[in-house]
Amino acid sequence: MPRVPVHTLDTAPEQARPVLETLSKRMGKLLNIHAEMAHSPVVLGAYAGMQDAIGRQGTFDGRTREAIALAVGAADHCDYCQSAHTAGGKAAGLDPERMLAIRAGRPSGDAKLDSLLAVMREAATEVGTVGDDTWQQAQAAGWSDEQLAEGFAHLAVNLFTNYFNHYVGTELDLPPAPTLPA
Repeated sequence: MPRVPVHTLDTAPEQARPVLETLSKRMGKLLNIHAEMAHSPVVLGAYAGMQDAIGRQGTFDGRTREAIALAVGAADHCDYCQSAHTAGGKAAGLDPERMLAIRAGRPSGDAKLDSLLAVMREAATEVGTVGDDTWQQAQAAGWSDEQLAEGFAHLAVNLFTNYFNHYVGTELDLPPAPTLPA
């Protein structure tokens, strides 16, 4: 059960409405996570600002962004984000088996991507710390210093949403992500 009620566009604080309208149009509906963030325009604004910076200045394609979100969501045990990014991954062209592998931390069939995801998983589970071996494997796979630094922005926005969902108890309003095999 959510700790804060889910706003509608009509009940949200006036300051949050323009951002909610933009997110609602982008997502095709007002998602519970955004409707709960609207209780604090600073939370909604921080999220939207990170997403805007990634959208304007980021270099990763949609598949890579969604793969990072899936890996971090799984590392953080965020069912909501795994569900949202399973839908996003499908829209970005990731096939279902690859998304399951990414969420499970198994090889996805793309060694370069897997090396980046190893950095993201390790940072998510080790409070930002990444071992030299993991970092160097990503560099050896072809990820530049710029890209590895950019990865932190993707990690941060995903940690932000994962933790927010845990913090307020966001209820799932999307199709659930497939269950990971044992």
